[in-house]
Amino acid sequence: MRLEGREIANGLAFPEGPIALADGSVIVVEIEGGRLTRVLPSGKKEVIAKLGGGPNGAAIGPDGKCYVCNNGGFSWHRDASNFARPTGRAEDYTTGRIEQVDLDTGAFKTLYDSCGGISLKGPNDIVFDAKGGFWFTDLGKTYGRLMDRGAVYYARTDGSMIKEAIFPIMTPNGVGLSPDGRTLYVSETETSRIWSYPVIGEGEVAKEPWPSPNGGKLLHGLPGYQRFDSLAVEAGGNICVATLVRGGISVFSPDGQLVESHEADEVYCTNICFGGADMRTAFITLSGTGRLIAVEWPRPGLALNDSRTARR
Repeated sequence: MRLEGREIANGLAFPEGPIALADGSVIVVEIEGGRLTRVLPSGKKEVIAKLGGGPNGAAIGPDGKCYVCNNGGFSWHRDASNFARPTGRAEDYTTGRIEQVDLDTGAFKTLYDSCGGISLKGPNDIVFDAKGGFWFTDLGKTYGRLMDRGAVYYARTDGSMIKEAIFPIMTPNGVGLSPDGRTLYVSETETSRIWSYPVIGEGEVAKEPWPSPNGGKLLHGLPGYQRFDSLAVEAGGNICVATLVRGGISVFSPDGQLVESHEADEVYCTNICFGGADMRTAFITLSGTGRLIAVEWPRPGLALNDSRTARR
């Protein structure tokens, strides 16, 4: 089925990481633009902070601040139609990082740029749990003939703890939690696979034995050449994964069945979040063409563990 929605904003520099706020506005990152931006219901854009690098995913913490996965920056290609796509590591790249942003003032600081002496490579997506900590993926970086192996981390908002929960994993991108918080979902870009992990403690997951390549239970893998990006979870437990190449949203049940596919009009359908009074509005980023759209979703999304986003 086609994604039939209304365009809220265009002209964004590769938007991602949408956050639907209770006041009707939507925060997005602009990866190419290096910005954290608020989009008002009218479509007006307000820059919250100029972060630099490559702000890639974002979430509101229990303290009301915004926590941003900054991948450190990409190099970019724009074709004759002005369609944008990332092509590798930025020339001025130094490291990836997790940034904390004050939404009221725009002030920001780096909270983490390494774990156990290993620098973060390309933090990508983030989700908070009910205890106020957050899981985030690190996709890694591709440069020349080399590709970093990715990881999934868990951290606290006060800067006191970061731990590596899953390593190695191939290009981990989207991350989300089941409605009861007991299962962590991670999507892999290059393999178009989604994995599940039982959460057994703060920043700890149970792992499947070898031959699982990363300790996860394979929930689903799409055939053919497709790529997975970020994800969001519905209130009923379905996992909605932004899907590249055959751009759109793929919806999977908690037991791994493909429920439905929603086709977008471009290949870079990169992220989805839920908002609105009944949590049945899906806000979706179409990044190559720089758009944010709103789609009436057939089921309500899951209310997130934060202080400012839309609630049911």
